[in-house]
Amino acid sequence: MLDGTEWTVERREPELGRVQLVAVDGTRQRVSFRFLANHPACRPSSRTTSTGADRGRQSKTLRDLESGKRELAAFRLAHLLEVATGFRSGDPLRPGPVEPKPEYDPATTTLTSRRLAKVAELGAMDRCEAKLLGLDRVSYRTLIRWDQKREEHGLVGCADDRWLRASGGHPSITEEVREAIFAVRQETLHRSKVTMRTRERMIHQYVRETFRDREVDVPCYNTLRTVWHEWFGPGGSRQRYVRSGELPEKNGHVLVHRPGQVVALDTTVLPVMVRESVFGEPVKVHLTLAMDVHTRSLCAFRLTLVSDTSVDVAMLLRDVMLPLPMRDDWGEDLEWPYPGLPAAVVAEFAGHKVAGLPFFAPETVTTDHGSVYRNHHLVEVERVVGCNILPARVLRPTDKQTVERAFGSIRSLLFEQLPGYTGIDAADRGADPEGDAVLTIDEMEHLIATWIVSVWQRRRLGEYAPSWDPGGDHSPNTLFAASFAQAGFAMDIPSPELFYELLPAHYVGIDARRGVKIRDLWYDGPALADYRGQRSTRGGRHKGKWVIRRDPRDRRRVFFQDPLTHCWHPLEWTGLPPDGQAPAFGDARVRELMAKVRASGMQPKSDQELLPVLLELIGLRAPVSGWKSLRKTERTEHAREMTQAAAAQADRPPQEPAADRTADVVEAGAVVTSLRWSQRARQAEHSIDTQRRHRREQAVRRRPTPPPALGESSGRRDLFLLPEDDEEEPHDGPHAR
Repeated sequence: MLDGTEWTVERREPELGRVQLVAVDGTRQRVSFRFLANHPACRPSSRTTSTGADRGRQSKTLRDLESGKRELAAFRLAHLLEVATGFRSGDPLRPGPVEPKPEYDPATTTLTSRRLAKVAELGAMDRCEAKLLGLDRVSYRTLIRWDQKREEHGLVGCADDRWLRASGGHPSITEEVREAIFAVRQETLHRSKVTMRTRERMIHQYVRETFRDREVDVPCYNTLRTVWHEWFGPGGSRQRYVRSGELPEKNGHVLVHRPGQVVALDTTVLPVMVRESVFGEPVKVHLTLAMDVHTRSLCAFRLTLVSDTSVDVAMLLRDVMLPLPMRDDWGEDLEWPYPGLPAAVVAEFAGHKVAGLPFFAPETVTTDHGSVYRNHHLVEVERVVGCNILPARVLRPTDKQTVERAFGSIRSLLFEQLPGYTGIDAADRGADPEGDAVLTIDEMEHLIATWIVSVWQRRRLGEYAPSWDPGGDHSPNTLFAASFAQAGFAMDIPSPELFYELLPAHYVGIDARRGVKIRDLWYDGPALADYRGQRSTRGGRHKGKWVIRRDPRDRRRVFFQDPLTHCWHPLEWTGLPPDGQAPAFGDARVRELMAKVRASGMQPKSDQELLPVLLELIGLRAPVSGWKSLRKTERTEHAREMTQAAAAQADRPPQEPAADRTADVVEAGAVVTSLRWSQRARQAEHSIDTQRRHRREQAVRRRPTPPPALGESSGRRDLFLLPEDDEEEPHDGPHAR
């Protein structure tokens, strides 16, 4: 069929690479093989390529056969291979017993004689046995037909057409009944879920009221149930999920064909109990994943205690864009392996050795409709990063099934083998998963990172192979390497200042005496010296305001960018002690602090008066014997504050001084260690003492000079030095001596 016209191949000229075509009306033309192979409107005619059983249907496949019929087709294939090669396996290197038989030996017999011998062999079989095997009516022409279909379709070509005969359909479903079924479908879609019996009655009601002037026969219940199942599925899902699944798609389907085009984000509870670093108690953490849909690479992940926030997701997107640094216990086999871009070049731009994990700027981010993904801050973060937002449909996890499937794969490949595994639900949970927990949060993070680089990125994808090579063996690493040759690689490593740009912004004025006020707390620092009491040159909606960045995980400082040098400077909380030593606290603790202050009627003049109240809320004044009396939720809140402070310290650019007095973490290289509960308590007591001493010093402006110690004056001069003569010379006059 060429341009809708049927042509017959009259003569082939393979030595010239062309054929002679003749049409039904006798028109002839000579074309080349290349012309026919590349013509968009050229296809084989169905009259010659399809048999009567296949005409009007899609091509049959091996999966269409039932399990028993598939074995029969394989048995037929063995007979055909014996005729063609003399061996039932088709391989002379794997001969069976007494193979090849004399009548099937290709060295001494012809193909025709072997086919006739096979017909005689099958005809001599037991009648019942041959019928069960489908070999009771095999002739010479049948063997030729099977052999031709085998060369064209493979194993399924040996199947009998009666095994795959066309379905008879449902003749009782007339146009009127079809209209009634779809009308009931639309009606029940917006109602609460009903049974099939109710749907049957509604179909009868629709036919009776709509087609009153006709005699319409409605099929029985079993036929309607079968048709409903074939057209709309089994109907086992919840009604709200069915409604959301019928919503129209706004922008159509997305064809993902390069890395970074679509990055899927999702959060789940880690199915392994871990121990937090403050009290050492077993807790549950949340795992947030960022997966590249094209290569199935786990680009980044985050472990957060209790639940994640928009800042955690923002830093996760930043991790997707940054190369993963090599860790101390990682070998050279985990270093950057991708050809086309040497590891030395990447390490030169990154400033450190880079592990074998892809990094890129995401173009589109797809998430669910959780509150952490729908807030204004994360939308602004995605705008700063420069990626589009493609939210999944409501209550349809299949729209981001890539990352949903990844959670199940990671659970079966890694989490199930770790101590403290909690199972899928409470019914599958062990006797004491809390007692089995031995890994800390830092150890779990290191374990997951090592497993991703060494196992997941090298794992065979299987059914997730790319469309351009569906039968090949591919892993996330090989797909990412193949993208170098297909679309290239833009190595764009963001600057360290991106950390500040991803934090929530506040537009405030600078007070001449107190600094800036961010969320009920005052902050000040030397960076504001030249801008106190001045208005910003910013115009528009926030005219005259200054931009201050706040990290919700650690409220002891905010960040200010100098408009002249564009350098970022930290502004300390004015309520900190003079030495800057204070426990970490976040937004939740500040809200609790201000609620207690307002409830107690306090109106502090400065933030220094809030420090005792804050320490009392944190609970650090409790003695060691009272630590166990704290509720588990309170202990989890303290551990969360410490974990968030450590994460905030690790996310900051390395240009900051390592010896930060206000940080409650110790940074040595790339290792961040949180303080234990005893150290946190001692730090709080030291903060209270320092604050009290500072207030006493401010209350007494002029301290009296203490008297010298006894005997101090005698030690300052020589004891053997004679005193000077005090007598004066006589003078003339009435007063002269």
